[in-house]
Amino acid sequence: MTDRTDPSRRRFLTGALAAGGAVAATKVAAQAGDPAITDISQQPWSQYLGPGVDAAPYGVPSPHEAHVVRRNVEWLTADTVSSINFTPLHELDGIITPNGLCFERHHGGVAEVDPGMYRLMINGLVDTPLVFTLEDLMRFPRENHAYFLECAANTGMEWRGAQLNGCQFTHGMIHNVMYTGIPLRILLEQAGVKTNGKWILPEGADAAGMTRSIPMEKALDDCLVAFKMNGEALRPEQGYPVRLVVPGWEGNMWVKWLRRIEVGDEPWHHREETSKYTDLLENGQARRFTWEMDAKSVITNPSPQAPLTHGPGPTVLTGVAWSGRGTIPRVDVTIDGGKNWHMARMSGPSFTKSMHRFYFEFEWDGSPLLLQSRAHDSTGYVQPTKDMLREIRGENSIYHNNGIQTWYVNEQGVAENVEIS
Repeated sequence: MTDRTDPSRRRFLTGALAAGGAVAATKVAAQAGDPAITDISQQPWSQYLGPGVDAAPYGVPSPHEAHVVRRNVEWLTADTVSSINFTPLHELDGIITPNGLCFERHHGGVAEVDPGMYRLMINGLVDTPLVFTLEDLMRFPRENHAYFLECAANTGMEWRGAQLNGCQFTHGMIHNVMYTGIPLRILLEQAGVKTNGKWILPEGADAAGMTRSIPMEKALDDCLVAFKMNGEALRPEQGYPVRLVVPGWEGNMWVKWLRRIEVGDEPWHHREETSKYTDLLENGQARRFTWEMDAKSVITNPSPQAPLTHGPGPTVLTGVAWSGRGTIPRVDVTIDGGKNWHMARMSGPSFTKSMHRFYFEFEWDGSPLLLQSRAHDSTGYVQPTKDMLREIRGENSIYHNNGIQTWYVNEQGVAENVEIS
């Protein structure tokens, strides 16, 4: 962690930086005599038979990728029960997060639910209170959707200045997976919502008894009762066997280990929507019901955990962008702190309320870089700077910080978290 006030690392970084040149294609010539090419004795994998198909019934990553893991920050968690870890965004590409790398946020530890004992109840202002087993749920029509799940506190430690040195720690409370589940409206229709039923209260089966109030319009729109992620059963830390999916809205509302949905006529104002998950403003008042996650982006490479390891020459910049209000048709990037902006190349599928992958290829001349990305979503909203957010909200909040992130890359390719003005 670097002190924001250090003049060698923070707000003075407004000087001229070299603009990126045109992207040049190169061919890597094989070096004559390179033992990695010519000496088969250096390649034991080509000389001996490897393990058979029964060696790993459930596939695992290569041991050479053992460093690609979720990580935590000690001072952010008081104990191992109410805890957070972070997705290694800098190690990933495309838009899908592998199940074993999806960040975790727990308020009472991981609930280990026996699927045979699992029940989901719908009660409250309904014509017919219902209880479903897991087997019952499997008989309803299901859908598949790729959505991002972002904690409202993602990037929250950056409100008052650059704090955490790495996009895994600044932006890693997010993942993006393909969910399989039942549209919630189908289950609510089965129970028959009364005319005065305007809100739902999903409740988790974990020791924290997580609850959040959700307006009926959202419940009937695109919420899912999900039991699969990326084709396989939910992981225990992601709510096995069933969780709620609330596309585009803050992750705290995506109740895990879903056991009950109560229908009511007004919001419940429980802990997670009063003392927590409200946005404290500079005057001491707080915004509430700020559910939607605004457009946001981050450059994942280069970044503090993914420095440039090559000299001057062709360089690939990449990152991810997302919006809780739709798709991301455009991302701009700058390599000189905003003096010149370039339209990034969007690549891969474009799903609503899902991550989008962008690239920008440029010729690095070895000069220092100030890297930023700026997302545009399908509603016309443009990702703001951190100063623009602070002007409106002050520095007291820890939620809904979608300000533009800056990485400074020095002549050696080492990157760090900075702010510029």
